[in-house]
Parts: sequence; structure tokens; C-alpha cells
Amino acid sequence: MTALTAPPETPARAALGPARLRVALRVLPALLLTALALAGPWLAPHAIDAPVVAPYAEAGGEAPLGGDQLGRDVLSRVLAGGRELVVTSLLVAVLVTAIAAVLGAVSALRPALGRIVERTADVLMLLPAVLGILLVTLSWPDGGRLAVVTASVVLGVPYAVRLVAGAAAPVAASGYVEAAAVGGERLGHLVVREVLPNLRATLLALFGLRFVAAVYLVATAGFLQVGPQPPAADWALMIRENSAGIVLNPWSVLAPSVAIGLLALSVNLAAAALVPPSGRKAVTAL
Repeated sequence: MTALTAPPETPARAALGPARLRVALRVLPALLLTALALAGPWLAPHAIDAPVVAPYAEAGGEAPLGGDQLGRDVLSRVLAGGRELVVTSLLVAVLVTAIAAVLGAVSALRPALGRIVERTADVLMLLPAVLGILLVTLSWPDGGRLAVVTASVVLGVPYAVRLVAGAAAPVAASGYVEAAAVGGERLGHLVVREVLPNLRATLLALFGLRFVAAVYLVATAGFLQVGPQPPAADWALMIRENSAGIVLNPWSVLAPSVAIGLLALSVNLAAAALVPPSGRKAVTAL
């Protein structure tokens, strides 16, 4: 009896394993940091509002990263201070990407409406980020997290709409979309079934970029104290509160700063790694 042999491994199949490994290695840091930020409040060794050492105490003993301006454990506050930032930034990135996807696709399919959307986006893009945050949050009743989310979405959508509209224009002009339009398909069908499925790579890359931008905007709001208020544990708020004692205990400022930077960088790398290879050239061109 002839022994069965496995089919020869093709070069494409052989390269698939290392490619998946590279993607996993680039996505893993973002997953770990996000999970750590979400679970951080349960991992904190001390209460975030209880002094355990002297103000701005050096690292060591009960406080591995030292104390803050009130003697609270910096490590505990860093572990507990990332959840709201991650959740808020994810919510902003999802909203901005979804709104921009719909408006960008509609703009490409209806050029007259697209010109209005683009002119509105141009006007909003002239608004400085810090000024926009202050205008929205200070005029919002009681301010708070909802005001920060609204400000971040308003500031993020104009850039995202221009990017999606540029990517959707050649798709809207393709033959199968024009055939569907001539066949009587409605605008909603064209957007959801014909245009957006062909923009997966662009939208995934856009989500990563908007998450990083949301981290910046939400952290800026925290630094300006128009979002979370003391004694809340928030990375940006920690930087503001402890900046006066950076010489006494550098970790009180460095730890939350590094946490914000690593979170933004890891998510951006993960989003870039998840973009399908066929769409990376188009995304890069944008």
C-alpha cells in the first residue's frame, strides 16, 4: 500500500505562519496594556485616596514608585488611572470612525452634499484642539466625561471625514457601484453594501489613528481639569498635580506620562498590523 504524503508546502503558505506571528507580536502589547488599564483598579495594592507615605516620598518600601503630593501611592494611582482614559478613548474612536465612514461614503456618492460636508469640515479643522475642548466642556452643564467625549468627537470627525471621502471617491466611481445606482438601489444600500465593505483597511487604520488622537484629547482635558476632578486617579490629572514635585519624586510624573505614551503607541502599531496587506498601500497613500 502506498503511503499517503502531505501536499508540498507552497511559498505563500510557508510565509503565512511568520506573518501571523509578526501580527500577533505587534497586537499583543496593545492587548496587554489595555487589559492592564481596565483591570488596574482591582490590582492596586493601596487605596487611591489614602496617604501611605510622606508627600513626594522616594520610591521604595510600601510605595514602589514613591508618593504623590499628598503621600498617596503612585503605583496604585497609575494602575487605577487608566481605565477611564481607555474606555473614553475607545468610545471616541468608535464614534468618530462610524460617523466619518457614513459621511465620507455619502459625500463620495453625492458630490453636491459632499462639498457641503467638506466645507463644514474645513471650518471645524481651523478650531484649535485646546480651544475646542474648553468651549465645549465649559459651556456644557456640569462638564464631566460626556462633555469631553462630545468635544473629542466634534474635533475628530472633520479630519476623519476628509480621509474617508478621499478613499471612497474611487470606489463610488467604480462600475459595480454605478450599476447598483442605475439599478435603483437606495443611498443607504450603496453606502452599507457597496462602498464601506471596500474601505475596511482604511477604516481600521483610521480607528487606530483616532484612538491615538482621542488619547491626546482626553488627556489634554484631564490636564486642564475640565474632565476628571481631584481626587480621581487619572493619568493626565496626575501629571498636572505632581509637576511641582518632579524633582523630589520623578516617578509621580514619569509613570503616568510613560503609560499614556505606551498606550497610544501600542494601539497605533496594532491597528497598522491588522490592516490587510492589500489595503496598506492605499492607506499609506492617504
